[in-house]
Amino acid sequence: MSTVLKEQDTTKSSGGEVGRADSEQLQLVTFEVANEEFAVDILSVQEINRMMELTRVPQSPPEVEGVINLRGKIIPVVDLRKRFGMATTEHSSDSRIVVVEVQGRVIGFVVDRVHEVLRISSSIVEPPPSMVCSIDSDFIAGVGKLQDRLLILLDLERLFGGDLLGHADALTGGHEAEAA
Repeated sequence: MSTVLKEQDTTKSSGGEVGRADSEQLQLVTFEVANEEFAVDILSVQEINRMMELTRVPQSPPEVEGVINLRGKIIPVVDLRKRFGMATTEHSSDSRIVVVEVQGRVIGFVVDRVHEVLRISSSIVEPPPSMVCSIDSDFIAGVGKLQDRLLILLDLERLFGGDLLGHADALTGGHEAEAA
C-alpha cells in the first residue's frame, strides 16, 4: 500500500528581487527518524510503502534489515536508524519504507514517519555545519532553514554508496532498476 502525501509550498516572492538561487525550486519528500526531520529529492523516490514483512538475509551488513519482494523485484531495505548509528526501536504503524533509486539500483529504507512533499527555494539551503545533528555529516547535502524548523537534506549517493551498494547487488543479484 503506497502513501499519498500532501504537498506544501514554502516559497515566497522576493518582492521583485530576481536571483538565480531564488528561481531554483527543490521538491522534497520529508520524513522523520529519531525525532529529527530529513528530506530527499522527490525525483529519487519511486514509492513509499507501509511496513511489510522483511526477509532477513544471512551475512548482510548490520544496517540491512532484509529484503522485500516488490512486484517481482527483490529490494534490499536499510534501517536508517542503524545506518546513522542511532538506537533502534520497534516499527510502529507510522513506519514506512521509502523506495529510491541510487546509482541505477533500487533500495528501500525504513523511516519512523513520512511527513509531506515540500517545495522550497534552494536559496534557503546552506551547506551542512560539521555538527548539525546526530548523524555523520558526510551523508548530508545541506540544511534547509524553514520558518519554524531545520530540514536535513540527505545525499543518497553518499548515504548508500560504496560497500552498501555492493552488498545490495549481492542481495539482489545485480542491477534490479529499470531504465527511467
